[in-house]
Amino acid sequence: MGNAFFVVWRESLEAFLIAGILYAWLQANDATGKGKRALFIGLGAGVGLALLLGWALLTVQDELTGEALEIFQTATLFVAAGLITQMVLWMRKHGRQMKARLHADLAAARERSGYFGVAVVAALAVAREGAETVIFLYGMAQEGDLSALLLGSLAGFAGAGATAWLAAKSLARLNIGLLLRLSSILLLILASALLIAAIDRLIGAGYLPPLLDPVWDTSMLIDDTTKAGKLIADFSGYRARPALSSLLVWAAYWGVVLVAWRRTGRG
Repeated sequence: MGNAFFVVWRESLEAFLIAGILYAWLQANDATGKGKRALFIGLGAGVGLALLLGWALLTVQDELTGEALEIFQTATLFVAAGLITQMVLWMRKHGRQMKARLHADLAAARERSGYFGVAVVAALAVAREGAETVIFLYGMAQEGDLSALLLGSLAGFAGAGATAWLAAKSLARLNIGLLLRLSSILLLILASALLIAAIDRLIGAGYLPPLLDPVWDTSMLIDDTTKAGKLIADFSGYRARPALSSLLVWAAYWGVVLVAWRRTGRG
């Protein structure tokens, strides 16, 4: 539940911020109000595209059985981990210019295609955030309870709406930039957990040798089969009895991420 809340909160907050940026530009540049109507149509279309992706994933899952289903579900864990990492690094590099980029895209789209262009820009912006969320949640669904996932998702969406509303109304001195930076670090930790979950599946299915299993046993300190231990394991990728293959993948992931983090910071 906690992982779903966090991911949906972060992705929905970005979507709310994008919608707010586009709305503010139209507020200053659209006297007729037609642009705002096109914006809302585009936002709705973006949500619809994300839901369509969710339907497609479930449809594919229903058509698969046995080993093919296991491979598909494992692949979604890898994709989810990769998307989270890519999104965090992209935001670190381009986040400060996002407002200017969106304004430029909106102005160019309106110039080329009128209000239809406004709707397209809004739809694509929201569809990207929504598609990422759908894939993340589908990946998490392979490892957790569906009812808790749904509850966490709804709470995350509501929390993102409240955060964006408070920031817009200046009812709280919210430093959105700081929130996004802190959440980026937590998202990378979550991405590493999804990656380790995928590696565990590959080892369990015999596709990847464990090399040495276990390397150590810390279950006396934190047992990942208990409720508290499983919560930590699901969020951070912690394993009380890790295989060497998992540790090598974990180390390689963080090595690549740290190098990319420094490079995107310079960019």
